[in-house]
Amino acid sequence: MIYEGSCHCGNVAFEAEGDFKEALDCNCSLCRRRGGLLGFVPRAKLTLKTPEENLSTYTFNKHAIKHHFCANCGIAPFGEADAPDGTAMASINLRCIPAIDLAALKVTHYDGLSH
Repeated sequence: MIYEGSCHCGNVAFEAEGDFKEALDCNCSLCRRRGGLLGFVPRAKLTLKTPEENLSTYTFNKHAIKHHFCANCGIAPFGEADAPDGTAMASINLRCIPAIDLAALKVTHYDGLSH
């Protein structure tokens, strides 16, 4: 299924194709502050609907993940990184997709703080 998502102000909007029934709740120093619920798709399944220059990007620790956010409203709708096998992936903040019933998601807690 294709879902539409965005930051709060709409300056960063996207479409993501996936079957979002599960979410990851990470406790790393960034995710615990940001509070996102993450769903993952191959990067090719995410289409940015607004200009790429609307993205601001933050990296930390090993600088392997590009955490994208809107410089206008501050919301972080998705990130990008390579999976261990080299596949380009997108981590979608499922809270940024209004059509997803967050209460219906099976949430798995991930100890990102220790990794």
